[in-house]
Amino acid sequence: MPKQPAAHRTSVADVPARPRLPEMRQAAILETLRLNGAVHVAEIAAALQVSDMTVRRDLLELERAGRLVRTHGGAISAAATPTVTMDSEEPDFESRLRRQRSGKERIAARAAALALAHRAIALDVGTSTYLMAQHLRERPHAKIFTNSVRAATLLSAGQAEVYLAGGRVRGDELSVGGAEAVAQFEKLWFDICFVGLSGVTEDGLFDYSIEDVELKKVYLGRSGIKVALCDASKFQRMSLVHVATLTDIDVLITDAAPPPPIAAALEAARVDVQIAP
Repeated sequence: MPKQPAAHRTSVADVPARPRLPEMRQAAILETLRLNGAVHVAEIAAALQVSDMTVRRDLLELERAGRLVRTHGGAISAAATPTVTMDSEEPDFESRLRRQRSGKERIAARAAALALAHRAIALDVGTSTYLMAQHLRERPHAKIFTNSVRAATLLSAGQAEVYLAGGRVRGDELSVGGAEAVAQFEKLWFDICFVGLSGVTEDGLFDYSIEDVELKKVYLGRSGIKVALCDASKFQRMSLVHVATLTDIDVLITDAAPPPPIAAALEAARVDVQIAP
């Protein structure tokens, strides 16, 4: 699936071309930042008819002055940079399932609709993926590969072909992990994968368990289309393990718009952000 083009944004097209003074260029950059919440080097350079290097120097000066925060390929407003929260302990499955339940149900339904066009589906552990499994039970001809004992049990009562990774079962999560599970699924190639997360920041995707993350990395590395499921409460949160960068996914399905810093980073990474209705 090709990544979707970015939505139309207010630009600096109305600013006189090639402003000669740095103050004029920087004023144009700040005005665009005020209107959009983010700016991108290539867009600014094209609109002002200057080089990318000139724009990067302007951004550096503005960052030193505390007016913005540079990101990969652009910048965001300094005032729009929220604090990242570190989650040190993983809540139990049932409490996570109750948390943000309505949003997760919408995310699951949107993800299941996206899966309709694909046959070989990799389904990660987690609450959103478990809810998604309820929508996939009656999918005839679908082959669903998972390391979630809960999802496999739910799916086995339906029409889909279900393949559960073999290995060590992890307690409350009922997830299967370890070298055996990784070796088993590393031999396969999936049409699409759906991974769950504990948090998303500008630096990428995070999760609690080292063992679960090993399978997430297999799914992301062995799938044609990589989809991350994340309710809005997980934005600007991180935990023990860094799963992947934003450029490692194609689609992010959530229930509310990401905050400006993450939205800008997702746009720079060309991730298709889908907000479940």
